[in-house]
Amino acid sequence: MKIMNLARYRPVSFPSARRIFPLKAAFFCAGLTLAGSFLLPAIPALGQDVQGIAAVVNDRVVSRYDVEQRMKLVLSTSSLPATPENIERVRSQVLRGLIDEKLQVAEARRLELEVSEEEVDEALERVASRSNRSKEEITEFLKANDIDIETLRSQIYADIAWNKVISNRFAPLVTIGDQEVDEKMRQIEQEANQVQYHVAEIYLGFENAAQEREMQNGARRLVEQMRQGVPFPAVAAQFSQSATAAAGGDIGWLAASQLPSPIADEIVKMSPGEISDPIKTLNGFYIVQLINKQQGNGPNPLRNRFEVIRVLFPVAPDAPAPAVQARRAQADELISNFRTCPRVSEQAAAYPGAQASQPTEVEAGQIQEPLRGLLQAREAGEIAPPQRTPQGIEVFIVCNRWDDQGAQITRDNIENNLFNQRLSMMARRHLRDLRRDAIVEMR
Repeated sequence: MKIMNLARYRPVSFPSARRIFPLKAAFFCAGLTLAGSFLLPAIPALGQDVQGIAAVVNDRVVSRYDVEQRMKLVLSTSSLPATPENIERVRSQVLRGLIDEKLQVAEARRLELEVSEEEVDEALERVASRSNRSKEEITEFLKANDIDIETLRSQIYADIAWNKVISNRFAPLVTIGDQEVDEKMRQIEQEANQVQYHVAEIYLGFENAAQEREMQNGARRLVEQMRQGVPFPAVAAQFSQSATAAAGGDIGWLAASQLPSPIADEIVKMSPGEISDPIKTLNGFYIVQLINKQQGNGPNPLRNRFEVIRVLFPVAPDAPAPAVQARRAQADELISNFRTCPRVSEQAAAYPGAQASQPTEVEAGQIQEPLRGLLQAREAGEIAPPQRTPQGIEVFIVCNRWDDQGAQITRDNIENNLFNQRLSMMARRHLRDLRRDAIVEMR
């Protein structure tokens, strides 16, 4: 038996995932493309009295200030516009989430599972690394949107605490037998030549008729927003109740027969990039996006991975042509003098205001065109031509690349995924039990 991370579920047709500890907060910048703007417009005051108590969960308080801060975090990182309708919908979901976090943290303390400041710091560093930014840049982003850094830290704290609860209490109870693995292996072999779909999901669960109506209406509005351009991964990271929220809803590549029938029926009719209407199941609604599809499990260029350094030469969007030309000349000079990736930061420091990121690994399917095509055409050690973006002149250096070899199915990979699915189900049930037994007073 193996103890894996419940939030790192990947379907069996996807290569083995790294065994790191992702958090829901790790998709803090999920809606940003590699070349996208980091700072979003500041979220306005939300019109809510932030003094006083929003709810009491057993003997623990959720303040109105907590609710307002988390609302700002959700709106700013999901790219949802701060319309009155969105604010009202987000407020109820945020309050429910904060109540759950109080229950999760209390359960961790009951089981004497501690979360140290060092663990939160390390997780915050991972959040920064995966968003291709520094911890200081994230702090500045929060400050620009009038969000206290402790709002993000408290979310990370609760994520870590809950993962510890599930890992300690339920992981030892899960066993995956050889017969289960054999059966799944035979299924995969039979489906090897079928159409494979790269799917992302958002799951919104409900426990009663009133919640069902609320979730259905909320799901419809989320679909509308995403079809108007709000990034699916950012919405999934903030709103989805599935373990895949930690990966922006990304399920991975799989055959239609590996999906529940209501979802499979929709996926086979969809085109790449399309987002479904809400799909009702027994206890929730799914929203799915078909990211791409291919015939069989062979190599797929969209699964090529790159280790990239981004160098930004800042230029205001309305800067005069001479200023843009000067920055472009600096970018050309950096490219001409490029030798190795470890020296890029030193090179960039020679140009006032230029910023070089840490080397970041990214999959081709996560990159928008035209940058994706530019990187696909580069080998390790090569540089894409400078690009003019709203932030300035950007240079992307390919430090390394790994081309997809097709699905690599192993027994270990299958066992990991079966384990994570079962553990995720146990986590949802345990949280439902905690909600049922809690005394919650809404103010």
